[in-house]
Amino acid sequence: MGSEIKVIVGDVELKGQLKDTDCAEVFEEMLPVEKAFQTWGNEFYFPITVEMELDETARTEVEVGTIGYWPPGKAIALFFGETPDSTTKKPVAASDVNVIGSVEEAEKLKNVKDEEKIRIENV
Repeated sequence: MGSEIKVIVGDVELKGQLKDTDCAEVFEEMLPVEKAFQTWGNEFYFPITVEMELDETARTEVEVGTIGYWPPGKAIALFFGETPDSTTKKPVAASDVNVIGSVEEAEKLKNVKDEEKIRIENV
């Protein structure tokens, strides 16, 4: 695994870890980031100024807590439950995402959907 991070949304602070992949390393170089986010079901996403291709980690169905990079939107996505494309309890991205990391206790983000900003930083 790669570096330890923390994700902060409102009064929720989650521990996480980035993977040891090129895409994750490019994102880590941007940290800390604080951005306004959009919500898609139980997913937060926000654009970044990086353009990467899909890699060997890419998939549509992910685990709760997955942090992904979504190439079509040049965005980071954090999945904490079902999305509009889900047919089970698992999150499903709108299209393939590179899996760049994960957070613990991601379900807590369901309580802060009304917040305006997300912050991700190194620990």
